[in-house]
Amino acid sequence: MSPRVWLITGSSTGLGRAVTELLLENGEIVVATLRKPEALSDLITKYPAQKLLVVQLDVKRKTDVDIAFAKAKEAFGRVDIVVNNAGYGIVAEIEGTSEDRARDLFEVNFWGAAYITREAVRFFREENKPIGGRILQVSSKGAIDSNPGTGFYNASTKALIALEGLSEALVSELDPSWNIKITIVQPGPFRTKAPFENAIHEPPHPAYTKPDLPTIMGRALFKLPEGNAYFNGDPKKFAAAVLKISSDENPPLRLPLQEKTVEAMKQKIATLSASVDEFASWSNDLNFVD
Repeated sequence: MSPRVWLITGSSTGLGRAVTELLLENGEIVVATLRKPEALSDLITKYPAQKLLVVQLDVKRKTDVDIAFAKAKEAFGRVDIVVNNAGYGIVAEIEGTSEDRARDLFEVNFWGAAYITREAVRFFREENKPIGGRILQVSSKGAIDSNPGTGFYNASTKALIALEGLSEALVSELDPSWNIKITIVQPGPFRTKAPFENAIHEPPHPAYTKPDLPTIMGRALFKLPEGNAYFNGDPKKFAAAVLKISSDENPPLRLPLQEKTVEAMKQKIATLSASVDEFASWSNDLNFVD
């Protein structure tokens, strides 16, 4: 198989960095995008320009997104796979999250991902020859169970009503002849800098200071070294799974990755099923009688 061209957002650290490194080790071509290109200086030194193109990109800026894809085409002629990974989190009660930070979170995690998604679809259809490509939407376990203390993070891009809802609708809109495949990758708690150094931790809201409240107990998960027991996923193994699914001819719409995501999905299915069974009769006889 000829090397494929990958465009990855948020490639400076964490899961994005792990995927970038593994792809390069396996002979793939990578367009690594990030806000601070110097974070990949070691990879720039290690790999030639024919294998690695580093592009400065702030996903909040639509023009930056367009430029990144244009540079990828100029360098390699096409983009085969997009890993839509850029994002960050806030650890705070919903009442304790500042509005400015919450809005910026949506700008990055939802609108940034939406800009990448729309340009990827256009690029796959109108620039690639032959047409087609894959989008791997990096979502989260939070799309399945929104935990206390990360409400705005989950709502911004990881909840079903945002990035996943957008992706699900897009799959139904695409013309099959465009040969565009989309998979929502749902990682569990992988051990990266994302929940610790890279997340914004706001002080507890005064109304939520009782030590036995869920948000207070949940905050312990986002502190080192205590959080390592919970965030026990290996980013290198996540990257290996991403590489594997990229070659699947019939990929699933959703791909849960890590045991805690699988367990959360099973629990959600059971809870929804029980709720439907218990209250289904409430929907009887709610239509007009013509």
